[in-house]
Amino acid sequence: MPFDWSGYLLPLFLFALAMVGSPGPNNLMLTASGANFGFRRTIPHILGIMLGMVSMLMAVAAGLGALFESWPLLQRLLKIAGALFLFYLAWRIANATHRPAQCQGDSQPLSLWQALAFQYVNPKAWLINISAIATFTVSGPAYWHSALVISVVYLLVMSNTLPFWTGFGVMVGRLLATDRARRHFNWSMALLTAASVVMMLE
Repeated sequence: MPFDWSGYLLPLFLFALAMVGSPGPNNLMLTASGANFGFRRTIPHILGIMLGMVSMLMAVAAGLGALFESWPLLQRLLKIAGALFLFYLAWRIANATHRPAQCQGDSQPLSLWQALAFQYVNPKAWLINISAIATFTVSGPAYWHSALVISVVYLLVMSNTLPFWTGFGVMVGRLLATDRARRHFNWSMALLTAASVVMMLE
C-alpha cells in the first residue's frame, strides 16, 4: 500500500520549525554575526549551517547515528569537542567590537566551511537529526524518499529562519550607536552561547 503523505508533512514542518528555528547555538551566532558584520557577510555562515545540517541528516539516515548506540564514548567526545568550539566562538563574539563597515583584520564572520564543520560537533544538531530520522522516516521502499523529504523541509525552514535571526541581529546592530553598547551586546550574546554549552553537557 502506498504511503499516505497527507498527515505527514505538517508534523514534520512543525518539528523542523521548532528545532532549527528556536534559539540555540546556530541562531545566537547568526544574530551576533548580523549585528557585527552585516547580513551580506553572514551569508556564507547561513549556507554552511544549511549544508552541514542536511549532510548530517543524510549521514544519520545512512546509519552514522547508530554508532552512538554502539560507541557511547564517541558521543561524549563529540560533546566535549563541541563545548570547546562553542567556548572559542563565544570568545570570538565577545571580542567582535567593530561595526559592520569597519570589520577587518582578525575580526571575521564564520566561513561556509567553518559553519558546516561546526554542525558535526554541535550536539543539538545531532539530536535534531537523529530525532528526525527516528521519527519521520518510514520503513520499506519509501525510506530514502522520506529522508529526502525531511531534507527538503529542513532546507525550506532554514532558508526562512536563519535569515530571520541574521536580520534580527542586523536591526539590533543598527541600534547599538556606541562602541560601549556594542560591547555589552556582544558580551551578552557570548554569555548566552557559553550558557548553551552548560545545557548541552547536562
